[in-house]
Amino acid sequence: MTTPPPHREHGVEDLCAAGSLLYARALAEGRLGAEETAQAPCLLDLGLLGPALDAPHLWEPVPPALALHKLLRASGQRIAEERRREEKLAETFAPLLRGARGHPAAGGTPALGVLSGKERIDRAIAEVLAEAREELLTIQPYGSHIGPPPHVHEPAIRRDQEFLDRGGRIRTLYQHTLRYAPTVLARYERLTGDVQARTLDEITERLVLIDRTAAFVPANAERTMALEVRHPALISYLATTFERFWRLATPMHPRAVRQPTLGGVTARQRAIAALLVEGHTDAVIADRLGMNVRTAREHIAKLAATLGSESRAQLGYLIARSGILDREA
Repeated sequence: MTTPPPHREHGVEDLCAAGSLLYARALAEGRLGAEETAQAPCLLDLGLLGPALDAPHLWEPVPPALALHKLLRASGQRIAEERRREEKLAETFAPLLRGARGHPAAGGTPALGVLSGKERIDRAIAEVLAEAREELLTIQPYGSHIGPPPHVHEPAIRRDQEFLDRGGRIRTLYQHTLRYAPTVLARYERLTGDVQARTLDEITERLVLIDRTAAFVPANAERTMALEVRHPALISYLATTFERFWRLATPMHPRAVRQPTLGGVTARQRAIAALLVEGHTDAVIADRLGMNVRTAREHIAKLAATLGSESRAQLGYLIARSGILDREA
């Protein structure tokens, strides 16, 4: 008789398949014996099973609603603690930043500057790009190219084409939700030169990186303020982050690659499934994947139909059992 492999350690948000199946069985049957719980010791470690009051040798499942409430409360406490830490750091560094304002880095160029107002931000990017000759790397999240009328993008298209005409190269990362956005497609129909675009389910906030010497990132949620970054270490970090995202992304232009379907589940639905098993709400899922809540719910309904789920709770169990998150696309 072979010895089973050791059970890998993991958190409750990454519950293993054996744990998921055994927990679902415990919920259905009410109690489990000690030998059965040995198949998934993580359920005891994570507090999802507890000893029965009238039979200590048996184990009863903690109701999912109660377990989720405790876990979310613990998570909220950690988040609150991190926010307090961020506030304390901001208070500590505020006077230092004020004292350092206006002092240039070595070489005469400020390593970090703050730009206020969208017009000022666009003008600063245009000024740097006008002198660039090599490469423009950008990350454009959901909302950056949807909503404003086409003429709003005309200056940026002309600016990018001038850069391409000087022999520059442009690479852009979008979210998958923008693969068929009319304004995005129209943009690439008009640009000529070495220009490429790829998409991912989730990307970072907006990034503009020019010739690997200057970068622009949002400084507030409304994108009405931006940081102009010129510190070599930060530039190198941002460039490395972009390259790693780029290798994981799906080509969109100039040659589009169709995202694969596994077992009737699309790539978009797999991304939603991954967030569902993490316990996120529809609104959070929509925000993370760059879609509206109605679209997210339509995808969730299709995923449930494909897997034969009759409830939200059952859907998480079926996702874990299906193995769709374990297979490579």
